[in-house]
Amino acid sequence: MNETVEPIAIVGLSLRVPGAASAEEFWRNLVVGAESLTRFTHAELLARGVPAEQLDDPAYVPVAAVLDGVDRFDAELFGMSPRDAELTDPQQRLFLEHAHAALTDAGCDPARYDGEIGVYAGGNADLYQWLNVRRNPRALADAGELRVSLGNKPDYLASTVAFRLGLRGPAMTVQTACSSSLVAVHLAAEALRSGECDTALAGGVCVELPHGVGYVADEGYTSADGHCRPFDADADGTVYGSGVGVVVLKRLSDALADGDDIRALVIGNAVNNDGSAKASFTAPSVTGQVEVVTQALAVAGVAPRSVGYVEAHGTGTVLGDSIELAALSTAYGRRTAERGWCGVGSTKANIGHLSAAGGVIGLIKTVLSMRHRLIPPTVNHDRPHPDIDVEASPFYVVSTLTKWEPEDQRPLRAGVSSLGLGGTNAHLVLQEAPPRVSPEPDHGGGELLQVSAATPDALAAACARLAERLTGAPDVELRDVAYTLREGRPAYRHRAAAVAVDRGRAAAALTDPKRRATGDAAAPPRVGLLLPGQGAQHPGMGAHLAATEPVFAAAVDECAAILGWDANEMIFDAGPGADERLAGPAVAQPALFAVEYALATLWRHWGVTPAAMIGHSVGELVAATVAGVFDLPDALRLAAARGRLVQAAPEGRMLAVQRGADEIAALLPDGVAVAISNGTHTCVVGGAPEPVAAAEVLLRERGIGCTPLRSPYAMHVPLLAAVRDEFAALVAAVPRRAPDLPVFSAATAAPFTDEQIIDPAYWADQLCRPVRFGATVAALAATGAADDWLLLECGPGRQLAGLARLSLPAGARAPLRTLPAPGSG
Repeated sequence: MNETVEPIAIVGLSLRVPGAASAEEFWRNLVVGAESLTRFTHAELLARGVPAEQLDDPAYVPVAAVLDGVDRFDAELFGMSPRDAELTDPQQRLFLEHAHAALTDAGCDPARYDGEIGVYAGGNADLYQWLNVRRNPRALADAGELRVSLGNKPDYLASTVAFRLGLRGPAMTVQTACSSSLVAVHLAAEALRSGECDTALAGGVCVELPHGVGYVADEGYTSADGHCRPFDADADGTVYGSGVGVVVLKRLSDALADGDDIRALVIGNAVNNDGSAKASFTAPSVTGQVEVVTQALAVAGVAPRSVGYVEAHGTGTVLGDSIELAALSTAYGRRTAERGWCGVGSTKANIGHLSAAGGVIGLIKTVLSMRHRLIPPTVNHDRPHPDIDVEASPFYVVSTLTKWEPEDQRPLRAGVSSLGLGGTNAHLVLQEAPPRVSPEPDHGGGELLQVSAATPDALAAACARLAERLTGAPDVELRDVAYTLREGRPAYRHRAAAVAVDRGRAAAALTDPKRRATGDAAAPPRVGLLLPGQGAQHPGMGAHLAATEPVFAAAVDECAAILGWDANEMIFDAGPGADERLAGPAVAQPALFAVEYALATLWRHWGVTPAAMIGHSVGELVAATVAGVFDLPDALRLAAARGRLVQAAPEGRMLAVQRGADEIAALLPDGVAVAISNGTHTCVVGGAPEPVAAAEVLLRERGIGCTPLRSPYAMHVPLLAAVRDEFAALVAAVPRRAPDLPVFSAATAAPFTDEQIIDPAYWADQLCRPVRFGATVAALAATGAADDWLLLECGPGRQLAGLARLSLPAGARAPLRTLPAPGSG
């Protein structure tokens, strides 16, 4: 291969052709040998407006290569008014749609792409304005000449895409008749090599008008029976059709550096013209075609014998096909006497001659063939035409589905030709994509799949398409999909997300409205973090996340280093002895602090900045630290000291009660107080062991359910008054500042004031005062409409998320958790 010419990588593509709305559907049709031409009845054509006298012409052929959806267009997506869309040539609409789709397929969001994106586009004549717009004098007068011209003239085909998609590279409309789209690819490749752009869109479009009707056959030029038969003995002409195709190109070095999905490489490309050395302006030339193929092979720097397939122009006209095969035989047969070693075919037999779009569709067919290592059959081919001496050439017509295997350990290579009426010829030499670097072993964690669209219906359709893709692509890595969805897609208003560990579960979640989260970016919720207190800890908490998320792991390690711990031993370990180690407040509270602080750091790294925070017990200290009140080292030492003081305090007990705090407060004996009020129907009481035991007997006698908690400590009750002053002194000894994020006090069920949150007395009193979690959640929710807030538990398990739900109003969003509870996966 020529090492002085950088290969051009094809990293994305999109098409719509007769019988296929996607590349996947097109490939399926090619493999089964489908002929995607429509044959109409006499009545159907009359209903479509074909005059009866034309239908009675013996030369009339009731066949068309119909393109579905020509009259459909999502104007709003591209910032166009419905009226502008109606005035715009469907060729411009289709090319814009598929330029957008090709960039999406390439994982390239122009708004975030750090480089110049060029557009090279070919199209057919602007018949739409003459057959439609200008036949309506009122519409023409209302719109004005300029508006009609901008939406219809080929001059604006490429620049319209650049404007609507925000592309800043060169934008050129290419007009070389039938070879336009392949010439566009050539120009784009050269622009990339010369540095004029960093990514390029290239392709073409054709919409035959009137659409979906037959034609009057022209002997030797268009088929008399409505079948296109390239190279076949019964060939008598072509069938014109409609379609669009766009590819996304990048320099190979850039594509590799960006981790793109490379479909194939353009390693050689050339364009020329026949000049005057031919019978007429419309006649093809062997000499011109030989020269362009030879030049492309020379640019590629490969031997012709290394090419295993050529996608020919192959229109089904005897003159054109015979001259083309003669030229290909001369160019590819140099320096070898072998015969029949290279396949040749033409997709025009399947879908008709798509004029300006034909070349890029042949290119896409060849790219798909390389990827699947199969050469689809050229349909309608039974035996070679006697004027085409295939047997004496290097070629054989591929008439059955054929495996395509490389020879002598060489990569697969192919040629693609496109020949324009008037003599502008183009030829590309392709090579299969380089082997993909084996991905690192999957970490086994879930992946977040994010989908967005401009409308709810479009969102549902996008989720369904993604699910279909995941189901039908066993070679796709879920983490690659997640990355592309996150980094390579424009973000539209309507959003959906699902978390899954494999492709099957991802597909199931995407198609199940109950399993995928949805939202409207025009009205995003405010996020409130819920930071749990002692009791939420468990052995192994956060260990799996630390193995998969470096930001979280680094934050935990930072906390552990401040505490003089080994995080793996003190926090992540789930082995023997871990339960006992985490049971004591001296370890449990700083360990919880480290995990919760690291989770908050991770959420902020992901772009989620809380609009408010509620901390439960020691979680309130974490919230204050995240809000900037305490420096991290000071806060960690306070958490550790707080745990030691609780552990050294007089022995206590706590009792969970199935009644609200207000209902049972008057029933409690001396020495027992409400410690936690989680909602209107649940609370926790605590005190010294004997009074708590007496309270349990009393409550059960009154038919009130209660459960002793397995802990020898009682927190948030007067029993801890003995350590209050010592902790106040510790807080007073460290710097404190006003918060930069709102924090709600679970002691007062109201937002902290700046003075309150820095007051050492508050933090000392907090040890002895009840946690009013339910009232605090209700107070937060009351600051907006029912669905304004999304509460997110920022700690191990889901206890706070469940308790918060009890205090939220009807219509509120369901609280979410970050980490699973122990044993829940």
